[in-house]
Amino acid sequence: MNVKSRHHLRSDAVDDIADALADNLGVELDADSFEKVEFEDSDWDVVLVDGEPYVLYVEEDEPFLTVQGANAHPPEKHIVTVDTGAISFVSDGADIMRPGITEADEDISDGDLVAINEEAHGKFLAIGRAMADGSDMVGESGKVVGSIHHVGDDLFEFTV
Repeated sequence: MNVKSRHHLRSDAVDDIADALADNLGVELDADSFEKVEFEDSDWDVVLVDGEPYVLYVEEDEPFLTVQGANAHPPEKHIVTVDTGAISFVSDGADIMRPGITEADEDISDGDLVAINEEAHGKFLAIGRAMADGSDMVGESGKVVGSIHHVGDDLFEFTV
């Protein structure tokens, strides 16, 4: 990933990130520095929180935690949990299918960003977009979360 630009965020932009993460995920980020990184070869923008790539802009006005951010600051909401059989698929960037899901937060709506974790150790593996409501995610068949960012992808491997 080639960096196009990098700049510190103004306090109002930091407040917007903090509000979005608190409202959507129940996460409070307490940090001294927030720096936005834009890439030449990616649609993503990343915010470095005290130098760590913890926040991802999926859309221009839609901040969400990266996989690293979710593991460092575990969300309390918008979580989809997968069984151990799904780990290798999710870690390779596959979309999440109903049979692999053991639990999904009831507050998830179709179209929401969600954090995918695994049931054995509670580690976050991916970030995705819900394709169904949380109450309809556990079941027998069908794709219910589209993968956006996962362990091992370019963003996960990005270092400053």
